[in-house]
Amino acid sequence: MNTQHFYSHGKLLLTGEYVVLDGAKALAMPCKFGQHLKVCPSEDSLSHWRSYDYKNNLWLSIEFENTKIISGEIEGTTDIEHRLFQILKEIHCLNPNILQQNYQFETHLEFPQNWGLGSSSTLISNLAKWGAVDPYELLAKTFGGSGYDLACADADTAVVYQILNKTPNVQATHIPNTIIPYLYFVHLEQKQNSRAAIENYRRTKPDDLHDYLSKINTITAEFQSIRSIEKAHELMTQHENYLSELLNIPPVKSKLFSDFEGSIKSLGAWGGDFVMVVSSTDPSSYFKNKGYKTVLAYKEMAL
Repeated sequence: MNTQHFYSHGKLLLTGEYVVLDGAKALAMPCKFGQHLKVCPSEDSLSHWRSYDYKNNLWLSIEFENTKIISGEIEGTTDIEHRLFQILKEIHCLNPNILQQNYQFETHLEFPQNWGLGSSSTLISNLAKWGAVDPYELLAKTFGGSGYDLACADADTAVVYQILNKTPNVQATHIPNTIIPYLYFVHLEQKQNSRAAIENYRRTKPDDLHDYLSKINTITAEFQSIRSIEKAHELMTQHENYLSELLNIPPVKSKLFSDFEGSIKSLGAWGGDFVMVVSSTDPSSYFKNKGYKTVLAYKEMAL
């Protein structure tokens, strides 16, 4: 059988969370961890879908009729099934030549699902490749969001992502070597719902949003040319303060780690997933003593 293989990188949004939706320049990076998709024709009367977690445990196994997906006759009995069927239906709408035969789909995730590195975005990216459709259009018709995660899915370096006239603009960049030894990522041991966070942001964003976009754009630009750890502390503190004002949420450092000597910045949807830490010394023991066991240095996380 003709088996196709696809792969997409996970992602982290380092600057511009939330405001990237309104045109701010955001700094994002692809991760070493991603998701595989394998697709081959099925000789059965049904299509089969199997998903495996990062420990290679099967966590999702379903069978379905393509015609019922296309017609919308079945929408799934769980939210996960509903989302999957929705994606497949939209792929068919964008490319009617797809789903004309039965398939065996198999996905393998390289990171825990609660890490928030993009189990959904890597799935969208891989399925868009398989279906030969525009991943950004597919995202808009399914999960929504800014699309920066799709830019990271196929990137081999950090990117500056911006939505200009409703069109994604992606520019390759890099994180300065001078700051890399001091960058760490700490998981807060809880999964944040990005869609809910985005909806809350849209409800509460202020009228003077343009001022915030300008400030965040400046930080994104300066972050790409950092020459000292002191400057990194300054930029991260500024960014946290601006977003704290915008979201009316206290910065994560003041809320959870007020005694930490370095800088801490929320990433993506505030309140969960990973935070970025700048520290002159390895902060692993500090966070592990507080119950946060997943601490990765930049080179362990970044592609």
